[in-house]
Amino acid sequence: MINFRNVATAAAILATATLAPAVAKAQIYKGETAGVGDPVHTMFVTFANQAGKAGVEIQVNAGQTLTKSMLKGGRQEIDFFSTVPSLVNLMKGQKRMYESVGDAPDAAGQLRSILGFKAGAYHPVTLAGSGIETWEDLKGKTIFTGPPAGSASATSEALIKIITGYEAGTDYEAVRLSWGEGYAALADKKIDMMVRPAEIGSSKVEQFGLSGEFRVLSIPEEVVGSEAMQALFGRPGRGMLQFDGGVYKGQLTEGEITALGFTQFVGTHAGVEEDVVYNATKAFWENLDEVHATAFFLKEVTPETAFTSVNVPLHPGAIKYYEEAGISIPDALRP
Repeated sequence: MINFRNVATAAAILATATLAPAVAKAQIYKGETAGVGDPVHTMFVTFANQAGKAGVEIQVNAGQTLTKSMLKGGRQEIDFFSTVPSLVNLMKGQKRMYESVGDAPDAAGQLRSILGFKAGAYHPVTLAGSGIETWEDLKGKTIFTGPPAGSASATSEALIKIITGYEAGTDYEAVRLSWGEGYAALADKKIDMMVRPAEIGSSKVEQFGLSGEFRVLSIPEEVVGSEAMQALFGRPGRGMLQFDGGVYKGQLTEGEITALGFTQFVGTHAGVEEDVVYNATKAFWENLDEVHATAFFLKEVTPETAFTSVNVPLHPGAIKYYEEAGISIPDALRP
């Protein structure tokens, strides 16, 4: 005799087993960004958190070199990433760090954007007692200019050269370390100065004023209008930025500080589904109050600044949201 109770139980178990893999296979998207404490990290994690509310789960791998993340994104090895405008043309032209990367131009062609933002400024930071009070004092000093594989070190060294004429390795020693090692080296006085891209009011920079005094060097007024400096300001993702030196406790440069500003954008690739990017984009902008509450510098993120320094086409999913929201899209950003 057939035991219908056992048959029903077996059927229920089979149904559960059949459904389980579907639940387990819920899509998780790979994301990469810079290290904790970096404004790029703050923005990317904020974007991922809001995307999660719309069911777009982004697994964030922090502490990555963005030059490599962009390449992996273009290769469709990861799905979302922090993007550096100044690197886009280098990828397209297979230049500098991409010189030996045969598929760099093809990878660049797969990059898509979601939204841009003002990230902060390059902070040339030196501790009181270092012997550095002006840019000319950098002669013979040891300066952390950025990580070995990133673009920040080249930008920092270009900034120093434009202002002083000094060459790295000849007039001063340029030290390339990870961001964390750079902070630690300055705190331990193993180097004389650190040039660090950071948001205005950065807690990482502020830490040097908690137990002593420090100085952020300002770009001299007579240099601002020079052809070379204007060219640096005019690079993709760059620009002049001014802020009150008093934003940092213990900071010795009085009044307004003129700095090299930098912008970034959140990117994806052409292979990510339209609905996925649409849902993530919509969740971000519809929870803008939470975004603004995350960090002081994110208060400047608004629909009016959505395309700041974006220099790759928008993803169709992002375009769909912006059109629905009535946000004007520059023609150059349409694929």
